[in-house]
Amino acid sequence: MLERVSLLLHRLDSPIGLTLIVSDERGLLRALDYIEYEARLHKLLRIHYGDVELLPASLPSSIADPLERYFAGEHTALDALACETNGTAFQKRVWRALRAIAPGTTTTYGAIARGFAMPNASRAVGLANGANPIAIVVPCHRVVGADGALTGYAGGLHRKQWLLDHEHARHATAQRALFDR
Repeated sequence: MLERVSLLLHRLDSPIGLTLIVSDERGLLRALDYIEYEARLHKLLRIHYGDVELLPASLPSSIADPLERYFAGEHTALDALACETNGTAFQKRVWRALRAIAPGTTTTYGAIARGFAMPNASRAVGLANGANPIAIVVPCHRVVGADGALTGYAGGLHRKQWLLDHEHARHATAQRALFDR
C-alpha cells in the first residue's frame, strides 16, 4: 500500500485570480493552479503522487517573492524558483523545455518535438503540456498553435492571453531600450 503524501496548500491573490499553490516541507513548488480549477489540481496531485493530504499553510517567501516579482513585471524572477513534481521521463523533459522558453516569446508543440529530434511527437508534447501541474512557472501558456493562434490553456484562454500580453509588454519595452541606445 502506498504511503500518504502530505503537502502544503497556500493561496495567493494575483492579477489573474486567486491561485492555489502546493509546496512540500522543503519549500519546493509542487503545483500551481487557479481556484476555480481546484478539482483538476486534486486530480493532477493524485496522478502524480497518489494519496495526497493537503495541509493549509502560509506561503513561503521563497515562492511568494518570485511570483509577486513576476506579476510586477520581473518575468525572469520565476527562472530560479525551485520546482519538483512527479511525472514520466518524457513529461519532465517537456516541462524542462517549457521552462526554457523565454518570457515574451512563444513556441509550438511541433517545435518542441523537433527540438527533441522527434518530429512526429507533437501530440505527445501536447499531452505532457496538458499534464503540467505547475501553471505560470512551467510556462505552458507560451505554447501556441502552429499558425500562432491561441490554443487551449487549462486556466482559460483569457488567462493565457493576459499572461502573454503581460510578458510581451515587458519584452517589447526591453527591446525598445536596446534600440534607443
